[in-house]
Amino acid sequence: MTDNTIVQEKVMDTVNTAEKAEEKTLIGIKDYDFFYGDKQVLFDVNMDIPEKQIVSFIGPSGCGKSTLLRNINRMNDLVDGVRHNGDIAINGQSNYDPHLDVISLRRRVGMVFQKSNPFPKSIYENVVYGLRIAGVKNKAVLDEAVERSLKASFLWEEVKDRLKDSALGLSGGQMQRLCIARAIASGPEIILMDEPCSALDPIATLKIEELIHELKKKYTIVIVTHSMQ
Repeated sequence: MTDNTIVQEKVMDTVNTAEKAEEKTLIGIKDYDFFYGDKQVLFDVNMDIPEKQIVSFIGPSGCGKSTLLRNINRMNDLVDGVRHNGDIAINGQSNYDPHLDVISLRRRVGMVFQKSNPFPKSIYENVVYGLRIAGVKNKAVLDEAVERSLKASFLWEEVKDRLKDSALGLSGGQMQRLCIARAIASGPEIILMDEPCSALDPIATLKIEELIHELKKKYTIVIVTHSMQ
């Protein structure tokens, strides 16, 4: 990678050797280099990320953690002048397959950013935004997705009576959990998190950490963090 190597730490429950041998690789990164224009920022990355585990990229600022994370769902394609060598594959399919629909890829690989970024819409409309973009109009389906996603993000009991209120009226920790609910609502296999607790107070951070450990029962989570905890 860069001079400062990303440290990969798999955070998981204790399992026996046989169970480890049966772990399914969901994301495979092979001989991966990445460039912003002429500047190379990732060098020969090789990594297998197992299904339904939490994998953390831990290292100093500027070592390429967020760059690697954002390439898992090709968010960096939105930056002019980027290029790569090697490959990133999900379930064996290359992210760079010319027949791959990138919008579909981003539905399968949800993203939660460092700073919570709710839309200036109601709590309800924030959660269903991705579904509406995908053409879902059935109110019963949308209602179910809102309740399911808010429950999964530990937010339902706090907001169930004010779903029509603006999401911008939530606290910072609630906003971040809302953004996680929005990512969940589209039915992803993978959730990417880029330092999701860096702007939160200790109590809100604890809630997000508890939520992450609960989510790994259903999702593969890849997280960038400076926190060794």
